[in-house]
Amino acid sequence: MKPVAIFRHASTEGPGYFATVLDSRQIPWRLIRVDAGAAVPADPREFSGLVFMGGPMSVNDDLPWIAPVLGLIHASVAADIPVLGHCLGSQLMSKALGGVVTRNRIKEIGWGKVTVCEGPAARDWFGATRAFTAFHWHGETFSLPSGAERVLTNDNCENQAFALGRHFGMQCHVEMTSEMIDVWCETGAAEIAASDSPAVQSAAAIQGAIDTHLSALNRVADGIYARWIEGLKQ
Repeated sequence: MKPVAIFRHASTEGPGYFATVLDSRQIPWRLIRVDAGAAVPADPREFSGLVFMGGPMSVNDDLPWIAPVLGLIHASVAADIPVLGHCLGSQLMSKALGGVVTRNRIKEIGWGKVTVCEGPAARDWFGATRAFTAFHWHGETFSLPSGAERVLTNDNCENQAFALGRHFGMQCHVEMTSEMIDVWCETGAAEIAASDSPAVQSAAAIQGAIDTHLSALNRVADGIYARWIEGLKQ
């Protein structure tokens, strides 16, 4: 099998639990360190699938790698090579496929419930699961690209995830590990302190709830990732 390409846009926002899932299935993967200046591949057919992680930047920023990434996502969807997006990654997917990314009405940081929507795509990706507690860290949101179906939502952000055939984008984070959460709480302390959003939790509250929520979130991630892996190109 060709490797899965995982695009990292910030040093603290690597593949996390997603890499654990790939390794457990002996699926090869390649980390493309966009944050360290790695070139964006021109041809998605080098890979069995493309995965885009998070990052503190906006897809609307004037950064040299954003246009090539958008083009790569568009080409991958056209070639039916599965794309998976986490937070910033989902926003890149939306913009590449004709959607728009704008400021969300409130910033969302920490643990928060999301609800699985009604509809065939939501049932396909989540089965009997109707809601779960996800991890959040975002101030922007995406619109649904043409043909996509909303599959997750909550009161703070209407579009928490979308499915488009074998392609899947999530505003929320399911890739978290306890180590990632600790690092984000440390590096994001100033952002937390500066926010007056009711959906932003303190670092102490976030870290104090790891034992309560993380294992269950890993199980949800197992289901999402297993469904996405089914579509990988051989």
